[in-house]
Amino acid sequence: MTPSKKKSAHAALTGSIAVLTFSLAVGGCATFTPEPLQSAEIKAATEADKASLARDVEPLTGPLSLEEAIARAIKYNSERRLRVMEEAVAQGSFEAGQFDMLPKLVASAGYRYRDKDLVTRSEDSVTGQPSLANPYISSSREATTTDLSFSWSLLDFGQSYYAARQNADRVLIAAERRRKAIHNLIQDVRTAYWRVVAAEKLGTTLRAAMREADGALADARKAETEKIRSPLEPLRYQRQLLENLRLLEIIEDELSTARVELAALTNLPFSQPFAVREPAEGINTAWLRVPVEDMEEFALQSNPDLRESMYNARITQQETRRALLRLFPGLSFNYALRHSDDDYLVHNSWREASTQISFNLLGLLALPAQMRLADAGVALAEQKRMATQMAILAQLHTSRLQYFNAARQFARADGIVQVDQRITEHVGNQEKAGQQTRLERVSQQTAAILSTLRRYQALSNAQAAASRLQATLGLEPAVEGSDRMPLPELTAAVSRSLATWEGGHLPAVPEAATPARQH
Repeated sequence: MTPSKKKSAHAALTGSIAVLTFSLAVGGCATFTPEPLQSAEIKAATEADKASLARDVEPLTGPLSLEEAIARAIKYNSERRLRVMEEAVAQGSFEAGQFDMLPKLVASAGYRYRDKDLVTRSEDSVTGQPSLANPYISSSREATTTDLSFSWSLLDFGQSYYAARQNADRVLIAAERRRKAIHNLIQDVRTAYWRVVAAEKLGTTLRAAMREADGALADARKAETEKIRSPLEPLRYQRQLLENLRLLEIIEDELSTARVELAALTNLPFSQPFAVREPAEGINTAWLRVPVEDMEEFALQSNPDLRESMYNARITQQETRRALLRLFPGLSFNYALRHSDDDYLVHNSWREASTQISFNLLGLLALPAQMRLADAGVALAEQKRMATQMAILAQLHTSRLQYFNAARQFARADGIVQVDQRITEHVGNQEKAGQQTRLERVSQQTAAILSTLRRYQALSNAQAAASRLQATLGLEPAVEGSDRMPLPELTAAVSRSLATWEGGHLPAVPEAATPARQH
């Protein structure tokens, strides 16, 4: 390289270094202040989120059935979408982690410059006298180098191998959590759906009874003001009417939020009014005739919580092996192709190969502690698995007992409703005949509405108990690919699954949950 070119290159490099140094100095001295979100940013983010949640959601065109409500929740519910996305992230981590087991192939290039020649002196190793060719230059002031190196480490491969196996188990854990999310979602939808059914069933009657009670209360206050009767009698009359109105308002409050809850679960617009189609009433007690031993065996093989604990135990075992692997010698192989345009090199291109083995001798001191830690980790994972198993068995027996009690309470509530309906009819006839007062009729109407509400509450509790029992058993609709399945097909699949559940027969033990893929 000519001296003029060297000077220009040196000047350019010096200028670049000065600019870089100035930038770092300015950046290091810079200060930052908190920047709160602006109203426009918040509005834009919320509008985008609302549009994203409503995207591709099929509008409701008629009364909402229980099957369609469950299908809409499975397909559109934001919490369920979150679980699916978490599973997709776990799947991506597993796929990306597999590449860590590959050897490293690195291509690099570099440039170096020095403002003075690399001048060295040497001495004769025998006489200690300076060499005749002293001093001498062995390197150019500037040079460009390129490398293509291949390296493989046995220790890194082992670490990456066990990490990939752990990521594979985490994918399966995400799939089990997706199953559990579906169980909880179906349970919440069934409970909210029956509350909406009760609200629609009692809405007209409830409002009519409240109007009737308000009218009777106004008459009682007028009678008190006109002093037609003894003052105590109208006050007692008003007290009873006010108590009836309080009960009616409590019932209305309990039912008023059901529609909002169902809309949130099924991703329907909160401002959109919708009607529900009441399913066939009654409680199927076929599950109570299934031998509890068969239910225990099925739950221990298909419950998502127990499967997750088993996968966590496997992850702990793999982590133990990863920790012990660090105590082994490290063996690495390296091969590289190198090139440099240094003018003083005789061979500007060459190949290098090396093998290296390393072992941390002091790491042997940590071996007993590592072994004890590994044993403790495995024992802890096994204990967690056994605790989960006992919890699931307890949950199964509790859910089965709750289902039995809920079915019995529904039968009692249904009997009370039938009796109240007959009493209401007789009180109405006696009022027409002048044998009963208006207060008696209003009180009986309130009692009938309250018993009807309790009947629907008992029915909702029985449906929730059935869902808890099915969730403990690990039963869910077979709706693989629900994100891509059209809503009518998904509704039909849910309907078939509900019919299978109502049959009270345990299916074959399901295989492990398969990871869902995002498309």
